[in-house]
Amino acid sequence: MKRSRVNEILLEGDAFIRSFGYTLPPFAYLSPKALQCVDNDQIRTRRLGWDITDYGAGGFDEMGLFLFTTRNGLNQDLGQKSAMLYAEKIMISRNEQLSPMHRHEIKVEDIINRGGGTLVLELFRADEDGGIDRNGSVQVLSDGMTRTLAAGAHLKLEPGESVTLFPDTWHAFWGEGDVLIGEVSTVNDDLTDNIFEKPIGRFSQIEEDEDPIHLLVSDYDAHLG
Repeated sequence: MKRSRVNEILLEGDAFIRSFGYTLPPFAYLSPKALQCVDNDQIRTRRLGWDITDYGAGGFDEMGLFLFTTRNGLNQDLGQKSAMLYAEKIMISRNEQLSPMHRHEIKVEDIINRGGGTLVLELFRADEDGGIDRNGSVQVLSDGMTRTLAAGAHLKLEPGESVTLFPDTWHAFWGEGDVLIGEVSTVNDDLTDNIFEKPIGRFSQIEEDEDPIHLLVSDYDAHLG
């Protein structure tokens, strides 16, 4: 994925987010140089910030996701009585842009349609070995109500609606129209806690054809030490 395309997506995404009256935190707008100069320890350690992924497949418009992590706890604090054990993201799923089938080992997440089009989720239950059970039903909690669906059924969320996904729920999603998505979850670890149905990558491989306007979370190790 070319850096120039990433820069375009960042600007388009920020404008889309602002159109709903949502404003990202101040550190979102630091230049790479400014981010290197500030005390960025917690931003880097908690992996807060911009995240543009094409899942390593090179076709962002067909399979990809825009994410910004606004707050996040740490894995080592899980189980503590007094700690930040939660995370929050804002995301954008463009019209018919697939986020591929996956689940998590630890994270429980609420996926919320914050505005725009309809968010569609394809759902399966995990079998005893953690794989996909393509025959049994799947049960989810949606805005306080338990819903039981056939394996592979499509759950459609209109603006304001949400679903809670536990680690035993496989899910893929896309927008019918462009959708602003909120995610509230337990601690988020994109390095270790994503299990994909197919052997794909979580982050994009970036071709540096121009300077970044903002660093991605996946840039931090190289740029921030």
